[in-house]
Amino acid sequence: MSDALTYRAAGVDIDAGNAVVERIKPLVKRTFRPEVMGGLGGFGGLFNLGTRYKEPVLVSGTDGVGTKLKLAQQLGRHDTIGIDLVGMCVNDVLVQGAEPLFFLDYFATGKLDVDTTVAVVGGIAKGCELAGCALIGGETAEMPDMYPPGEYDLAGFTVGAVEKDALLSGDSIVSGDVILGVASSGPHSNGYSLIRKIVERAGSPFDLDLGGVTLADALMAPTTIYVKPMLELLKSVPVHGMAHITGGGLKENIIRVVPDGLGLKLDASAIVLPPVFDWLMREGNVAREEMWRTFNCGVGFTVLLPRDAVAAASALLAKHGLKSSIIGEVVPAQGDERVHIG
Repeated sequence: MSDALTYRAAGVDIDAGNAVVERIKPLVKRTFRPEVMGGLGGFGGLFNLGTRYKEPVLVSGTDGVGTKLKLAQQLGRHDTIGIDLVGMCVNDVLVQGAEPLFFLDYFATGKLDVDTTVAVVGGIAKGCELAGCALIGGETAEMPDMYPPGEYDLAGFTVGAVEKDALLSGDSIVSGDVILGVASSGPHSNGYSLIRKIVERAGSPFDLDLGGVTLADALMAPTTIYVKPMLELLKSVPVHGMAHITGGGLKENIIRVVPDGLGLKLDASAIVLPPVFDWLMREGNVAREEMWRTFNCGVGFTVLLPRDAVAAASALLAKHGLKSSIIGEVVPAQGDERVHIG
C-alpha cells in the first residue's frame, strides 16, 4: 500500500492517509517474500525473480468482488472482503499452474474512513498471507464526486510464475479423466446481484439460522484461497487441468480448460447443495439449471486428473482441510452442447 506521498497525489487527506499507512505497514510487511526489493512508498513495487525459474512464464490476473461489496457495506463488515479480492485473482492464475508472486490493490472511496480502510487492507494482507504472495503496492483514491458517503470500490491485480514446461494448458486432458470438485466456503464472490435481490425480497433475514450459521455469516464467508494446497498437489499427482468456479458457475467454467472435441458429464447427484445455496434456490425460486450457471453450488475449484490419482489427491486436500469428491468426468463431445448435467 502506498505512503503519504502517493496519498497526496490521489487527493486523500494527509492526516488520514498517514494514519492509514502507519496502521497497515506491519500488516503489509508480513506478506513480504525474500524476493521483494525495497519497502513501502515507492512509485513502483520491486520483485526479483532471481534464478529460481529456468524458463519462467508470467501469468497475470485482475478482478474485483462485484456487488458483494454492497452487502459488506450494508452489514458493516469490511475485514474479510479483502480476502475475497485476493482469492478471486490468485485462484485464477493458479488454474494455469502458476504460483502467485505479488499482489497490488486499488481502493477508491468518496471520503476516506481510516478504520474501514485499515479493515479492508488488513483483509487484503491476510489474503496474501494465505496465498503466499507479497502485497507490494497499491493505490487509495478519494473521489467525493464518484462515490456517496460510506461506499468504496476495490480492484486487485496479481502476477504469478510457472515453468514453461509445467504450464497447465489443458492439452493433456483426455476422455476418461475425472472431475474432482473441491469444496467452496460459500458463494465466494459471484452471483451477489441475484443474492441481494433474493435477500431483500425475503425481508433481509440476516439472523436466519442455516445449519448453525447465520445467513449473514454464510453470505460473507470469504473466498477460499486454494493456492498452497493446489501447488502441493501439482507436485504430487498427475494433474491434467484445473478450473476456478466463478461467474458462470459449474456450467461455464470447467469447460473453458477442456480441449475442443471433448465435453463434460457432470453428476448432479454428486453435487449436494450446502444450506446457503439450498435456501437461495428455494427462497428465490431459482431453477436448478440457473443455479449451475450462476453459482459454484458448493464447488469452488475443480481438478481434472486420471481416476487412479483421485485417492492420493483427495487425501492431500483433506490434509489441508479441503473436502473433495468426484462430480463428473471428461467425455467425447456430442453436438454443440459440450456440458451435460444429469
